[in-house]
Amino acid sequence: MCKERIPYNMKNNNITTIPLIVVMFLLLSASCSKEKQETVEVVFDPENTYTMRTLDVSTLVSDSGMTRYRATAKEWLMFSKAAEPYWYFPEGLYLERFDSLFNAEATVKADTAYYYQKKELWKLINNVEIQNMKGEFFETSLLYWDGKEDKIYSDKFIRIVQKDQVLTGIGFESNQNMTKYIVYESTGVFPINETPKDSIPPEE
Repeated sequence: MCKERIPYNMKNNNITTIPLIVVMFLLLSASCSKEKQETVEVVFDPENTYTMRTLDVSTLVSDSGMTRYRATAKEWLMFSKAAEPYWYFPEGLYLERFDSLFNAEATVKADTAYYYQKKELWKLINNVEIQNMKGEFFETSLLYWDGKEDKIYSDKFIRIVQKDQVLTGIGFESNQNMTKYIVYESTGVFPINETPKDSIPPEE
């Protein structure tokens, strides 16, 4: 029986092809093993990383089924994972309180504001201006509004414009409606037409 002969050149090609494939595989494996891998570590800081961000906020708040408040802010950041969860208004906050006819009867404005949810505590900073339901005007650089204690207070310079006079002092305490208050360390009582031009420095 005659055996089929494999041509020499074909036999030689088979012999050289197998090592070539092996070398290519080894080179490819080596190049892959040396490939530079980059990893990015993301560090989550709950105290300084917000969980929600809202822009151009204008929201109505109801009380006992009645719309009583409106809050307006350019930016609202929520830090709900912080040890003490809080809201932050870095570009200011403006609040209005409405009467039963939806007329603004009191307003609150500040350059910066924080709200600590568990404590129910507002912290208003820089150019804080409040007008109460009696038409009196309050101006200070720092103000705290404690919802649990039903009081508003500050230990900074306070200027209160009443109908016929202006009161100034260092520190004050008031009820939530700003209708009953005490001014500490009084620095003066002036007739309305002799209002001192006191400058209230920004809170650092």
